[in-house]
Amino acid sequence: MRKIYLLLLLLATAFTAEAQRAKSVILVYLDGGPAQTDTFDPKPEMGRNYHGNYSGVCQTNVDGIVIGEKLPLLATMADKYSLIRSLTHGSNAHETGHYAMITGDTSGGAVVYPSFGAVISYMKRDTYKGVLPCYISLTAANSRFNEGGFLGNEYKSFDTGGKPEAGEFEVEGIVNRFVDRQRMDSRMALLHDFEAQSISSTTTDSLRGVNMEFIWGDSREVFNLSNEPDSVRARYGKSRLGQSCLVARRLVEAGVPFVNVRTTGWDTHKKHFQKMNTMLPELDKALSALISDLDERGLLDSTIILCGGEFGRSPKVLWEAPWNGGRAHFGAAFSYLVAGGGFCGGKVVGASDKTGEKVAKRPVQPCELIGTVYLLMGIDPYGTLPHVSEGELPILPSLVNGTGEGLLYEIIDINKDDYEKK
Repeated sequence: MRKIYLLLLLLATAFTAEAQRAKSVILVYLDGGPAQTDTFDPKPEMGRNYHGNYSGVCQTNVDGIVIGEKLPLLATMADKYSLIRSLTHGSNAHETGHYAMITGDTSGGAVVYPSFGAVISYMKRDTYKGVLPCYISLTAANSRFNEGGFLGNEYKSFDTGGKPEAGEFEVEGIVNRFVDRQRMDSRMALLHDFEAQSISSTTTDSLRGVNMEFIWGDSREVFNLSNEPDSVRARYGKSRLGQSCLVARRLVEAGVPFVNVRTTGWDTHKKHFQKMNTMLPELDKALSALISDLDERGLLDSTIILCGGEFGRSPKVLWEAPWNGGRAHFGAAFSYLVAGGGFCGGKVVGASDKTGEKVAKRPVQPCELIGTVYLLMGIDPYGTLPHVSEGELPILPSLVNGTGEGLLYEIIDINKDDYEKK
């Protein structure tokens, strides 16, 4: 029986690898929760209590698809991405919303699951040969829970810190304007002399060699945005988000499997529209530049781009004090943009009702989105992960337990019958 199980497992792994379309993932994470009605699911016909200050829409270059009026650049390239307008997990709390969208686990069990960036880092540990970490966050990862989960801290993201929009992007532990190469070489020579008189360790020397290559080798230059033409930097926008997306493109070029671009400020309970007047154009510029730049460089087909947050925001505007035109947390129905890496362009999955307050068609659970990403990355979404005390656990327990309608075959270039029959 065990031999049969192992054979089936090997066959499943082989078929999943055959389905692989993507080499990298870029998650543009709008921490705090972006308003779906102002971005990817506008409701202009519902009146000011719903559309607020944004009564218009942008007609995209795909017939029948409109997006928010503050996203004109993204509107010109809807054939490059698809929209999910029916994501749901029902939670209006940041912690549970983050956990659901970052792990895909809505089972309510006691086990703390790893983020899908950590899972991809774990799954690619033997095949990824780069010097840079497998999973990198610009400029910080989600802090609401332990991203490594039961896989441990080894698979958490490397957080760059720093300000990519500054004159010099100071990356934590790598780029420090106060320590130049000459000073570092002097310090290393001093350390070498000290150790020569005490102990010697081949393991220590090997690890130090890797670390020095990380700090002073070619990989360091990935973070040096002065290598980019001013026109390219301007194309992405000089905002934190824009320059982070530019670094993400460079990391993908370097082969990094998972890049998390986390931008904050989307928790707009008060003065929502005043904030969106700045934040939405920044998002429009950064995300459209990322998609088009990857496409022009021949990297979009092998790079998944996801854009969204832990939930959406209430379709009905809170005009009354103390909110004064804000939107509340909303986990019942919200949207994500997906592009590249096997995701098709020019399509819409699901729909919300006329007010945007309920899912009206094809509800999509977090596990279905993340499971689809796993599939496109050559990872079996129905596979397992090792737990130190519980043994092998489902990689996506909510998917295995039948939560939702299944993977998003309607917007990927993998045929459901061909794959699942295997």
